[in-house]
Amino acid sequence: MNQFYKNLALWLVIGIVLIALFNMFNQPLTPQSEVVFSDFMDQVEQGQVNEVVISGDNISGKYVDGKAFQTTAPPKDPDLIKSLRQKSVRIVVVAPEQTSWYMSILISWFPMLLLLGIWIFFMRQMQAGGGKAMSFGKSKARLLNDTKNKTTFKDVAGVDEAKEELHEIIEFLKEPQKFSKLGGKIPKGVLLIGPPGTGKTLLARAISGEANVPFFSISGSDFVEMFVGVGASRVRDLFEQGKKNSPCIIFIDEIDAVGRHRGAGLGGGHDEREQTLNQLLVEMDGFENNEGVILLASTNRPDVLDPALLRPGRFDRQVTVGRPDVKGRVGILKVHTSTVPLTDEVDLKVIARGTPGFTGADLANLVNEAALLAARDDKKAVAMVDFEEAKDKVMMGVERRSMVISDKEKKNTAYHESGHALVAALLPGTDPIHKVTIIPRGRALGVTMQLPMDEQHTYQRNYLFSSLAILMGGRCAEEICLGEMTTGAGNDIERATEMARKMVCEWGMSDKMGPLTYGAKEEQVFLGKDMSSQKNFSDQTAKLIDQEVKTLVMDGYTRATDLLKNNRDVLEKMAQALLERETLDGQDIKDIISGKDISDDEDSGTTQDIKPDKLPVDKNKLESEAEEGLMGGGMPDPTPA
Repeated sequence: MNQFYKNLALWLVIGIVLIALFNMFNQPLTPQSEVVFSDFMDQVEQGQVNEVVISGDNISGKYVDGKAFQTTAPPKDPDLIKSLRQKSVRIVVVAPEQTSWYMSILISWFPMLLLLGIWIFFMRQMQAGGGKAMSFGKSKARLLNDTKNKTTFKDVAGVDEAKEELHEIIEFLKEPQKFSKLGGKIPKGVLLIGPPGTGKTLLARAISGEANVPFFSISGSDFVEMFVGVGASRVRDLFEQGKKNSPCIIFIDEIDAVGRHRGAGLGGGHDEREQTLNQLLVEMDGFENNEGVILLASTNRPDVLDPALLRPGRFDRQVTVGRPDVKGRVGILKVHTSTVPLTDEVDLKVIARGTPGFTGADLANLVNEAALLAARDDKKAVAMVDFEEAKDKVMMGVERRSMVISDKEKKNTAYHESGHALVAALLPGTDPIHKVTIIPRGRALGVTMQLPMDEQHTYQRNYLFSSLAILMGGRCAEEICLGEMTTGAGNDIERATEMARKMVCEWGMSDKMGPLTYGAKEEQVFLGKDMSSQKNFSDQTAKLIDQEVKTLVMDGYTRATDLLKNNRDVLEKMAQALLERETLDGQDIKDIISGKDISDDEDSGTTQDIKPDKLPVDKNKLESEAEEGLMGGGMPDPTPA
């Protein structure tokens, strides 16, 4: 942008100089005084004029004293020459100066030519800056040919099955005869599906690095803009470029921006997005043959894509890129720590076991946070304690030690978190406690973090019942030990109610309501989310659902109350330990329950290395249904009434 303004200033200066030179050369060389014709004739009669030069209607000359003058005579005055000769004035007649026709055209058109030059300059500047004002319908796809910093499959870990599927595509391009001799055809399209951060775009970059063919990259949002017809034109231009460079790969990132269900718009409007999608469908599998052009696309919302886009012949393969398992997380950590100096005590397997549910992006962020923490302390290498602190920061939020909390609020938080921790420790089949803290983190005044024994994908009914009791443990502890309620349990109650309602309406875990689903979702696929829920049951059934939801929550409340009352002394001891040390790890909780004195242990805030039976919370549990619902309830910031 600075170069643009410099060029503009330069051209403006050039224009001003040209105009000044033009005006300067049009000025007469010797300035002469203009006189009225009648005064000129009086001077002639008085004998004051020495000589005159007549050029058409213009008369110039000199007086007797040598001063110059000029005037304009009436056209074809017959008495002028007679009067001059009577006074013996020297007369010189000069033919009027004729301006050439091309000079006349140049002088008359010079301002227009100057404006035209400025306009051409602006257009070139816009094109050089990426605006390309005259190329609306051209594709914005970028041809990747970076050979220095290219990504390969060695840089991708944790998605071995997806790598195998995509590696076969590269073999298709390198040795097509290997498959064509058996009648096989190269796939026309491959769709990468997976949650955000799992490495879909990274896989695409790896393909561009592995395949020795042209690789075009474009985002789904680059097609549709404010002008009608631009999207379809860009799709045509994109595939024309692909045909010219075949065999090649075209990668469309976030294809759901242009490939959503047709006919799903709200409130009318033009169908520019649908025209773009229709053109994409035709280019992928229409009358024209696109041999050698493979379309690679990625999305984390396959449910909103148009069915015509997903059929075989367009996207022949759908490759799922899921969250990595323990082995995959170890491989991802090795990739991200390859350029990070580590101490000998760092065990990547322990870190991998302690981060279930983490995606590749989460692990990359974890390594980066650990490196930043180590650099803040002027360390030469990243230690295990840095990874532990970074993990707590990522999963629980940043510590807010500067937050001013009264002793009363601190006491409430200590009993609240102790209630969560004690119920979670006493109930069978629950995840072990990893850490309990009353140091404000994120938006919570305190956090109780549970640890799954292993990665779970489905959850049993008893596990959810226990989770309801754990969520109610904070409120029960406040009532038992402090004799009052606070707003700190608001988030726990909200999550417990949501979990109980899903147990009744979606998961069929209510004996009274049976294995039925209540409430059909009305999903607006154009917006990409659930906007409303259709009530497909009677008012009487709705009343029974509310009663059953309340029964489940109250059962958890009663269960937590009984446990805490029967272990009141342990609850008091745990709350006092939290007030003194602010943070307790899983071993501290076990020692308190067993009656062991922990006053001689290490300072507060330290945690032991994670054992295989102590794994941190899975932050993406229960798909999206009970997310955060199985963590020990953190006490949120109290909101003003």
